[in-house]
Amino acid sequence: MRIAAEAKIAGKTKPLGSLGRIESLAVQLSVLQNTLNPDPAPVRVLIFAADHGVSAEAVSLYPASVTAQMMHNFAAGGAAINVLARQINASLEAIDVGVNADLFGLSGIVHAKIAQGSGNIAKAPAMQEKELDLALAQGFQAVLRAQQVGVKMLVLGDMGIGNTTSSAALLCALLNRPASEIVGAGTGVRGAQLKHKCGVVEQALQRFAASGHERHSVREILRQLGGLEIAALVGAVMQAHTARICVLVDGFIVTVAALIAVRLLQETGVQDPSMHLVFSHRSAEQAHGLALGALHAEPLLNLGLRLGEGSGAALAYPLLQAAAAIMREMASFADAGVDEALG
Repeated sequence: MRIAAEAKIAGKTKPLGSLGRIESLAVQLSVLQNTLNPDPAPVRVLIFAADHGVSAEAVSLYPASVTAQMMHNFAAGGAAINVLARQINASLEAIDVGVNADLFGLSGIVHAKIAQGSGNIAKAPAMQEKELDLALAQGFQAVLRAQQVGVKMLVLGDMGIGNTTSSAALLCALLNRPASEIVGAGTGVRGAQLKHKCGVVEQALQRFAASGHERHSVREILRQLGGLEIAALVGAVMQAHTARICVLVDGFIVTVAALIAVRLLQETGVQDPSMHLVFSHRSAEQAHGLALGALHAEPLLNLGLRLGEGSGAALAYPLLQAAAAIMREMASFADAGVDEALG
């Protein structure tokens, strides 16, 4: 299929390669969907939400209560991602896998709570083994639900106060980098608070190093330093690969989850574990570029975003629509009676 798709896009009425990344996106979609007439619709936004015990260490400008409050906002349709989902005609699931609040009376979200948040990674593992398994499974299940209704593209997002701290710790462990190179502003921390946040990540890494657990196991890194919503994102990326559903990866948190998923897929012998991933944007978070580099990924946009929720991925979705439309609808030289390049 790749050879046929590359030939089709090369035969369109344009100089060879003149549509740049749009052409490679069109080929990627064709290969994933096994058709020369790809279509990214219907699209679904999946937002996984959970609280983090490390938020008790004052690593965010916002209190942990914001996670639950934002779930109410998602349910009411008032968050940025709700607006953007409506713009691209996407269905949306906000999935509670670990919010530290009683949300069971709230309609408009998916109730899949595993625990009342993750452990404080500065002092204890983020998850127990069973909790990690359940979080991964919730990611699998969310993709299966989408697959059952014919979804062809997923926008993945996150919600959880403290999750840039956990994601920074994960990336430090995965890339063997010091916290000073990885820890960023997150919700906007600066100065002494940013230095403090960096120290909390160092404390988490030192605790993990002293724990006696396998420090080079990707699964153990996730269990020790991650979070319930991050693990669910990992599960979603892995299941989307199996289902051959294209995933638009959002910012720093989702990119770190994608890196973990790719490495776990590689451990199972998968030859092209990132074939289904499109990296939507480079965020303003300090180490997002390092995470993208570890995946050999070139993002589509660079807009200075750092919101999360899947917002950057939703903004990039029209580029996938355009790529698919070019593949389906643009005339070839033969169709249009246009002369091809000389020689």
